[in-house]
Amino acid sequence: MIKNYRLLDLIRRQRTPLENHLIDGLVDGRVSRREFIRHGSLLGLSLPLLGGITTAAGFGAMPSLARAQGAPGATIRVASSVPAAAIDPVTIADAGGLLVMQQVAEFLCVDGPDLVLQPALAESWKPNADGSVWTFTLRKGVKFHSGGEMKADDVVASIDRLADPANSSNALSVFNGILKTGASKKVDDYTVEFHLDAPNGNFPYMLSSDNYNAVIVPASYKGDYEKSFDGTGPFKIEKYTPKVGASFVRNEDYWGPKALPERTEFTFFTDVQPMILALQGGQVDIINQMPVLSGVALLNDPSVDIISLKSSAHQQLHMRCDDGPLKDARVRRAIALCLDRDKLVAGLMKGRSALGNDSPFAAVYPSTDTSIPQRKQDIAQAKQLMEAAGVAQGFKVTLTTERYLEIPEYAQLIQNWVKEIGVELELNILDQGGYYGDAVFGKSNWLDSVMGITDYGHRGVPNVYLAAPLKSEGTWNAAHFKNKDYDALATSYIAALDLEAQKADAGKIQKLLLEETPVIFGYFYDYLTATAKGVTGVQPTAMSQLFLEKASKA
Repeated sequence: MIKNYRLLDLIRRQRTPLENHLIDGLVDGRVSRREFIRHGSLLGLSLPLLGGITTAAGFGAMPSLARAQGAPGATIRVASSVPAAAIDPVTIADAGGLLVMQQVAEFLCVDGPDLVLQPALAESWKPNADGSVWTFTLRKGVKFHSGGEMKADDVVASIDRLADPANSSNALSVFNGILKTGASKKVDDYTVEFHLDAPNGNFPYMLSSDNYNAVIVPASYKGDYEKSFDGTGPFKIEKYTPKVGASFVRNEDYWGPKALPERTEFTFFTDVQPMILALQGGQVDIINQMPVLSGVALLNDPSVDIISLKSSAHQQLHMRCDDGPLKDARVRRAIALCLDRDKLVAGLMKGRSALGNDSPFAAVYPSTDTSIPQRKQDIAQAKQLMEAAGVAQGFKVTLTTERYLEIPEYAQLIQNWVKEIGVELELNILDQGGYYGDAVFGKSNWLDSVMGITDYGHRGVPNVYLAAPLKSEGTWNAAHFKNKDYDALATSYIAALDLEAQKADAGKIQKLLLEETPVIFGYFYDYLTATAKGVTGVQPTAMSQLFLEKASKA
């Protein structure tokens, strides 16, 4: 299509230098349309404006997100994991609990299926020149279920509560070193400024559904959320029974289009197999998350539809960099070269995953440098590295991990592959409580093991993966990896507002981590949701949320 330079010039006059640089990247071909839309949404550009720019740049209109609307009035029944603890916005950390909370409480913005940020309680947002201050404009006329309009005071109180170390907030893993309590400032009733510890180019994701604790509740909230389930969402709580289930009814005072379902029902299960039987038997309509191996029988079941989302979720294989044979990077690279990643994707994950290249930069991220060669299995090279490191005869080492999803099978594959270079791997597979322990150094099999495999859930940006498990002082640095060059590159990436600057830093990080290999990222798995035939309008996220306001049954 032909570029409309006159329209582009008109659009540019209203845009910042940062936004215009992104537009230039699209027009010149340095940035793809997908990358442009995703990064433009991060900078706060509206989806209609982004669509207008892509049309003017000769790419055609954006694909329509509209779907045919189903019939209203249904009861949608969901199979979910059991919430592991009391449901509270500050402390919730498990998939079952956050799923229940998200039915009633909302975020400032939502991380969509293609990692495109969409407005929710905030209408728009924008950074200052260096990304150290982000300003969010709130939607007017939004009411809490308990009455009263949601305003800036509620947003400031909600985020301050999460950023305060005294509250033992689960969101501190996101906000540590980024946003302190007291740094969220009310400008007026519908405007909030977030003053960050340092520039951060991806900050809106930390206030989105990507940070599942970051729901907005009244400023007056004092705890005991299960008594009120107060929020602004399209559904209100009807009944909650711990360990059993929950039900919700349509919120007739919702600020947006009213939900199609009249009711939703959630039944809690301790295992996926009973969920599968319930779906096949017609007792439930949806399984919120279906692991590949456990749910393989449903993948080709004609009575079931599978919603598959590309994600950054993965299982990290860490290796201690400060002691024993694994202290030598050549040995760590040798172990990484033993993995047959194509077999991992095709066999272990039944094609429902993407190759990993031993860095957090998954294929779903626009900032990933795709020119970096993919690491492949190469036993001959691995043996040469072992010989150069002085351990040609191999050694014994224990791999400690958790009994979760496909991790035990993954560990067994690794055990077999590394035999080829003389490494005798003893597996120590624990339940999740025994593996994570207190989740602090000295009191955790996860953080204290010589080798371990740890599950990491999806994130819309790689910031947490880059910092917590890989920075020298990272709170989850089980590999005990300390590298000043890496720390500087990660800090630079996190600060960058510009997509091309992020890509440049990403490429350097990817190369450094291939050389050092403190952690093996073998694959990034798809997030799967199973629905009965005829159930439409269901929108899961790879963070375990489930948006049901457009759901219906045939």
